[in-house]
Amino acid sequence: MKFFLDTANIDEIKQWLPTGLIDGVTTNPSLIAKSGRQIKDVIAEICRLIPEGDVSAEVTATAYDDMMREANILKAIAENVVIKVPLTIDGLRTCKTLSDEGTGVNVTLCFTANQALLAAKAGARYISPFVGRLDDISHNGLQLIQDILTVYDNYPLFDTLVLGASIRHPHHVAECARMGVDVVTLPAKLMTQLYQHPLTDAGIDIFMKDWAATQQKIA
Repeated sequence: MKFFLDTANIDEIKQWLPTGLIDGVTTNPSLIAKSGRQIKDVIAEICRLIPEGDVSAEVTATAYDDMMREANILKAIAENVVIKVPLTIDGLRTCKTLSDEGTGVNVTLCFTANQALLAAKAGARYISPFVGRLDDISHNGLQLIQDILTVYDNYPLFDTLVLGASIRHPHHVAECARMGVDVVTLPAKLMTQLYQHPLTDAGIDIFMKDWAATQQKIA
């Protein structure tokens, strides 16, 4: 399973890159706004930091012609830019046009298997079902993931990758991995939670105390 960092914070990306765990980055208008920077500058810098990974840049327009104008500007920033569009009829039309041109598209704000089916038919590289937002309204976000995987498995010609989004806690990540999700996108805080465990910390403390008692040095 690939891990994308869900951020427009350059410092967070630089912190995680040396681990080799980050395969790409997703952004959205809210994250760009939080960065306080111009979207083209942010996307360009992220693409330079992760030249081999997909970097999702989202259009803000809602009509097809305007989406295409924005998409053409964003995809010109770097070869690894993936255009992010909402799951609307104009978004799907934009997805079809861009996909036919060879541009990768991430269709976002997916909340049903039917929507995911349409995105795959439109040629999306990624479909982004929002797990946490469904849980917030007492629906089962992980069940949506499973439903999408089942539908896609029925049609081998679909090559759309399932990108788990709106991931809220480590359990979501483990369950996505168990189901075989292709990608999850996570904020930096949640990435940290994946490796943290109190028993790990306690074990390190015990080892260090025992080692200190030997008065040895390895180097």
